[in-house]
Amino acid sequence: MRELATLLGVNANTVAAAYRTLRERGVIETAGRRGSRVRPRPATTARGSLRVEAPPGVRDLGDGNPDPALLPSLGPALAVASDAYARRPGMYGDDPVVPRLAELVRAGLDSDGLPAGPVALASGSLDAIERVLSAHLRPGDAVAVEDPGWGALLDLIPALGMHVVPVALDDEGPLPGDVEGALRAGAKALVVTDRAQNPTGAAVGRLRADELRSVLAEHPGVLLIEDDHGHAIVDLPVHPLAGVTERWAFVRSVSKAYGPDLRLAVLTGDALTVDRVTGRQHLGPGWVSALLQRTVAHLWATDAVDTAAVARSYGRRRDALVGALGERGIAAYGRTGMNVWVPVSDETGAVARMLHSGWAVAPGARFRLTSPQGMRLTVSSLCAADIEPLADAVAAAARPARPVGHG
Repeated sequence: MRELATLLGVNANTVAAAYRTLRERGVIETAGRRGSRVRPRPATTARGSLRVEAPPGVRDLGDGNPDPALLPSLGPALAVASDAYARRPGMYGDDPVVPRLAELVRAGLDSDGLPAGPVALASGSLDAIERVLSAHLRPGDAVAVEDPGWGALLDLIPALGMHVVPVALDDEGPLPGDVEGALRAGAKALVVTDRAQNPTGAAVGRLRADELRSVLAEHPGVLLIEDDHGHAIVDLPVHPLAGVTERWAFVRSVSKAYGPDLRLAVLTGDALTVDRVTGRQHLGPGWVSALLQRTVAHLWATDAVDTAAVARSYGRRRDALVGALGERGIAAYGRTGMNVWVPVSDETGAVARMLHSGWAVAPGARFRLTSPQGMRLTVSSLCAADIEPLADAVAAAARPARPVGHG
């Protein structure tokens, strides 16, 4: 900064302020003593823009959407919400959480072993995570995240002016050693996906949860955020980490099981965190629509989604594809959820070859920081007859034939 100030003939404080502005706007990212570097693209350019558009005749396995056939009918629930609204329309000053929904939320959280805490709502998982991060962190702070991980989260953190610290994972979730290293290096927050991790399908098991709690216990000042967007589409129990650190939040979305257009996520956490989130929310959107809340409450109260059946349906498709790829010598991962992750040595070429074969898949660049290349396939639209031809296409794309004349 001093050298640049001398070169430009300005005060060093002016250069420092310019760096700060660039960092806050997501143009550059800083890494402590390793200096600053220009980001490969603006923080407001979503990784979703890297998607491969499926032309006519090509099957789209890259969108990440649930199977519409597994989503419940919303008619009865919307009718109940409409009737309640007719009796008493929502007004300014009402409780931001409908009592019936709050009751159902707390009962579900208690049964899953979450610590007692206040309940708040947000417009989806990402909205909740953004509000929690903004409640405690500031531009320049480091956030540890899974790599590969949810592309939207990898975009959000730099957009907030924060620095992403990658943490490797396996089928059981984040590796404790990597988490320890990230926290020792100064990460002020850790985001963990409990189940149906995007894109790998990892799910935190009991033993891994114990290991991660032990690591977090040594860093009580770290903000812990857990994302349980896989709720109601996964048959594995959740093993929450919440309560080990002083500041924590647990987020549960309804999008995957009940429909992406139901923009509602449940949030609980320590009292200070939830109070800050709700206080700031009050100054913006105010609350999540009570009509939407009553709709979700009715869906939950009537068990509109058969969780076990949904989990089995996605599981059959995932397991069939992973198994077929294994028979062809291709490693693939998909323990839970609706996605399969396939490591490849050249994802650009592999994605292009898949498209040529009639399948559009998501390039790994949407989900990676420093982890090896790969591609994500969403199994939601697959049927049994698709598995073998798809596995053949993936095997050919992942292992292209060598040109004639090369040994």
